[in-house]
Amino acid sequence: MALYREQGVVLRTYKLGETDRIVHLLTQGRGKVRAVVKGVRRPGSRFGGRLEPFSHVDLQLYSGRNLDIITQAELITSFAAVRADFALSACGSTMVEATDRVAQEDERANSLVLLLLAGLRALTQRPALPSVVLDAFLLRLASVAGYHPYLDACATCGTPGRHRVFGVAAGGVLCPACAPPGSRPLDVSALALLGELAGAGWDGLDDAAAEPRARRAAAALVHSFLTYHLGRPLRAWELVPR
Repeated sequence: MALYREQGVVLRTYKLGETDRIVHLLTQGRGKVRAVVKGVRRPGSRFGGRLEPFSHVDLQLYSGRNLDIITQAELITSFAAVRADFALSACGSTMVEATDRVAQEDERANSLVLLLLAGLRALTQRPALPSVVLDAFLLRLASVAGYHPYLDACATCGTPGRHRVFGVAAGGVLCPACAPPGSRPLDVSALALLGELAGAGWDGLDDAAAEPRARRAAAALVHSFLTYHLGRPLRAWELVPR
């Protein structure tokens, strides 16, 4: 078995037998990695609480046939504050679930790791509207995964402009010529918020999403957009307070 080191974020964990645990990780160099941690559930385990969901860790692993084996784990950032708060934890759980859906094994995932860490760090700032941070993360995740939403030009014909009909299947806004007959136009404030969610700084999202109606409309579109491209809804989404 080959020994290697990686940094990554814990996506989820499962119990294995009496004392072991399976850990799903998103790593920079190897993408999604499934590994077993032996004895982690024993009292006094040397791994302690280092391999909890959301934790950013530096690892030493052996390559296995089906599951790799974690032999060392050093905590970089615990994100314990996210786990300790229900609203933040629900948003963080949705982030890692969505990331787990798009990440691939044996495929570099530096951009995904950086985005996930940025989203978790934004949650640690205890934003007034953590669900808006989540919506921004999901829209940016779609872009990293290759489903970038067109917001400044028609997704079908490329005609520039902030068109007001959003086509989920088309991948963004649609000009009057390409929009299906009878399409309901998107509120201008909701469209502006989508632009902020897709690319503005994390710190200004609370202010950008101050208008409740625009916030609800943008959130519904983000949810529909991700559900369409991922193939099924995110389970943790239903737990997010809004």
